[in-house]
Amino acid sequence: MTSADAPLILTLALDANSFAFFNGLRQQHFPPERNFLAAHVTLFHHLPGARRSDLVAQLADRCQKQPPIKLQVTGIRFLGRGVAYALENEALQALHRELQTQWQPALTPQDQQKLRPHVTVQNKVDPAQARALYEQLKADFVPFEATGTGLQLWAYRGGPWEAIQAFAFQQG
Repeated sequence: MTSADAPLILTLALDANSFAFFNGLRQQHFPPERNFLAAHVTLFHHLPGARRSDLVAQLADRCQKQPPIKLQVTGIRFLGRGVAYALENEALQALHRELQTQWQPALTPQDQQKLRPHVTVQNKVDPAQARALYEQLKADFVPFEATGTGLQLWAYRGGPWEAIQAFAFQQG
C-alpha cells in the first residue's frame, strides 16, 4: 500500500496529564496483543489518503484559529466488549461539524455521523470482563476536565498507525 492509498485518521491530541491518565488505563486493561495504539480521541476514521496534502494544509490553517478545547469527562461508557470515557464539549462538536461540511463528499458513512467523543481504555475483551471494568470505573468516577491541545493526522496501514503530522491549537 502506497502512502497515497493509506486511509487517514484524524484524532484530537490531549494535554499531557490527561493523556497519561487514559493511556495508563489503556495499557492496564487493553489486551496487549491487540494494543497497537496509545490512548486517543478519534474524530474521523477514514479520510482519503489521496487528499493528504490538501488535508494537511486545511488542518494547519484551521488549527491556527482554534484555541485549546476544555473537555468535560462526563462518564464511563460500556461498549459491550470494552469501556470508554465519554467526553463533551460544544466547541469540539462545532469543529467536527465544520470539518464534516468541508470534507462531505469524501466521508464514509461512519464519518458522516454525529461525533460521540470518547477515549477507549479497553476493547475486544469478553463482555463479562468489560462489564466488570465498567462497574469498577463507574463506581469511582468523578467528572473531570481534560484539554484538547491540537489535532493529529495518521495513516492506517493495517496495524499501528503511522504519524503523519500534528497540528497544535493556538495557545491564546
